[in-house]
Amino acid sequence: MTHALPLPEFTHERVEVVTGRRSGLFLTVALHSSVLGSALGGARLWTYPHWSDALGDALRLSAAMTLKNAAAGLDAGGGKSVIGLPEGTVLDAERRRAAFLDLGDVVESMGGLYRTAEDVGSTTEDMLVVSERTAHVVGLPESGGGSGEPAGPTSLGVYASLQATLERVTGSAEVAGRRITISGLGQVGSRLAVRLAAEGALLTLTDVNPAKRDLVAELGARWVSPGEEHLVPADVFVPAGIGGILTAEVIDALDARAVCGPANNPLAAHEGADRLAARGILYAPDFVVNAGGVIYLDHEAKGLGTRAEIMDRVTGIGDTVRRIFAEAEARGVTPLAAAEGLAAERLAGGRPAHALV
Repeated sequence: MTHALPLPEFTHERVEVVTGRRSGLFLTVALHSSVLGSALGGARLWTYPHWSDALGDALRLSAAMTLKNAAAGLDAGGGKSVIGLPEGTVLDAERRRAAFLDLGDVVESMGGLYRTAEDVGSTTEDMLVVSERTAHVVGLPESGGGSGEPAGPTSLGVYASLQATLERVTGSAEVAGRRITISGLGQVGSRLAVRLAAEGALLTLTDVNPAKRDLVAELGARWVSPGEEHLVPADVFVPAGIGGILTAEVIDALDARAVCGPANNPLAAHEGADRLAARGILYAPDFVVNAGGVIYLDHEAKGLGTRAEIMDRVTGIGDTVRRIFAEAEARGVTPLAAAEGLAAERLAGGRPAHALV
């Protein structure tokens, strides 16, 4: 279950909300901005206490995608889709397929202004189902000629960002011997944990799924119960699960020198960036840190470079993080404000798209 948060301010171009005619599930596609081109953002399948929580998640995530894609230098707007499951719902294969066929219909109704992809709770195989109803989907299975799972590139970008963050707070980008806490061991968090363990980081790990303890044991890392991870002393705290984890209470108790992770919208409130700064905790903005997957998907879909060249572009996220830290220090603002300024530079003077570009 995700955190229940109030609905954000509505700044979106278009939002579609439907009950899937096949699945009977709540579906929404939120197009926040097409100023820089056809919006790109994944499809989340998740459990929510109420349909309005699913809608709020889509609104927040789509707005974050606008910032992410702009800051990453992509010619792509921001959007997101959410399939909301009532609490206690377990999908069988037939109803899951029905849900993604329904999603394909909603995406198609956007006329090419929004492209979807895999996200939390969904897979590349689910995107193959979506593609039966619309061409506006990326990240199809590699076995079918698609670009495949984007978690690897996302993890690579997070690693580069983590190095830049460590460099800022410790003077060295080396991860060996550094205390790193990862909250959430999904596709990205697990990949990051494996790499950091191999390089000698001192890891503290947790996940809401107790089965992840097997991975923690394999890596020789420390396990803590979910909800206690922020109390463990760390050089870097890595939120890699659901959004909203950094509430005022968590920030006030957080025992870390920096925060750098792939979770979308980890701050429960925008003011959390100021609260972190007041405590002297460096914050690497999530929408910059986790942009590796969307860079990969966008470039693969448009044929912009070889696979190696695209991955080099993903690794360059670390340099973007360094630029943001330097800009924030020079201007006397938070890194979040500096990152938002970088995105605003690209969005300024743009105009909404009216066709797929």
